[in-house]
Amino acid sequence: MIIKSLNIVNFKNISDIQLKFCAGVNCFVGKNGAGKTNIMDAIYYLSMCKSYFNVSDVQNIKHKESYFILNGKYDIDEEVVDIYCGVKKGNKKMFKKNDKQYAKLSEHIGFIPLVVVSPEDSTLIIGGSLERRKFIDGMISQYDSSYLNSIIRYNRALMQRNSLLKSNSGKNLKREDVEIWDEQLGITGKYIMQARSEFVEKFKPLFQKYYNNISGLEERVNVEYKPSVEDGNLFLSLTDNFERDRILTYTSKGIQRDDITLYLGDYAVRKVASQGQKKSFLIAMKFAQFSMLRRINGDTPILLLDDIFDKLDKNRVNNIIDIVGSDIFSQIFISDTNREHIDDILVSKKMEYSLININDGNLI
Repeated sequence: MIIKSLNIVNFKNISDIQLKFCAGVNCFVGKNGAGKTNIMDAIYYLSMCKSYFNVSDVQNIKHKESYFILNGKYDIDEEVVDIYCGVKKGNKKMFKKNDKQYAKLSEHIGFIPLVVVSPEDSTLIIGGSLERRKFIDGMISQYDSSYLNSIIRYNRALMQRNSLLKSNSGKNLKREDVEIWDEQLGITGKYIMQARSEFVEKFKPLFQKYYNNISGLEERVNVEYKPSVEDGNLFLSLTDNFERDRILTYTSKGIQRDDITLYLGDYAVRKVASQGQKKSFLIAMKFAQFSMLRRINGDTPILLLDDIFDKLDKNRVNNIIDIVGSDIFSQIFISDTNREHIDDILVSKKMEYSLININDGNLI
């Protein structure tokens, strides 16, 4: 599975650009702010139906324009597949596969597996629990459509329950008024908690392996899933906490309160790790994610490496280059301001490559 070409119109700082890619390593070079990351984000968008960086679709439209268009052609099982996305201010986002519009965007998630490593990912390490839940949920959703649908249903039920709690603040809200939502939260929440727990257990050994390969050390790292409802009976927990939730005017238990704790040795990585250790930790998580997707889906995901070498010593950079040069990876996109890193990877990889110079959203 590869992307062969990409057309971008009015996306961020890019007015109109047509790109062709090879099946091996595709390298974007240029100064900071040139548009390298925006091209990466366009590739991500066509896989995940959203930007990796901006929550609002409108924020991705080029300044003074009213729309953006992304169009990619993919080689999937020796067939050409056309993926189109159009966003216009005031209109619903349009997503098409071979000119046929999706009824729901969730139908597309997982069709083109993809893993991205970006400086923005530092929030996985230093940010709150929401960022780590998003990482887990995004990963599982790429290979389990039932999980994605459960997340959607859970969030809708949670929004309804919280709306009742808030609108009835200080009033005589009864337990039975929220029971229908508690039942839905209990059913979908149980499935989500079980899937998260199973994912983390499969993820741990891969994560440890890649961390050791990157760092060149035998440091012990770990990932622990910590659900807010330890016994897994969310419906009972919601029932027991109803009075508390009525006073707080929001739901205090559930999968939206789960956390995934990251450890270096016996301590939280964000508290004890150096900058290099944190970066190694992050990249190891993403390589483990790639390995899991490849193993479960049977397809090799597209890999996006956006300016990943900053804050890493030369040994760790060389170790990452060795990993990227292994046979488990297929089509890779790399952006960097340092041409030396790119050259080292191309020499190591010894395969087809393209080198694309970007300046102010244009090809040079």
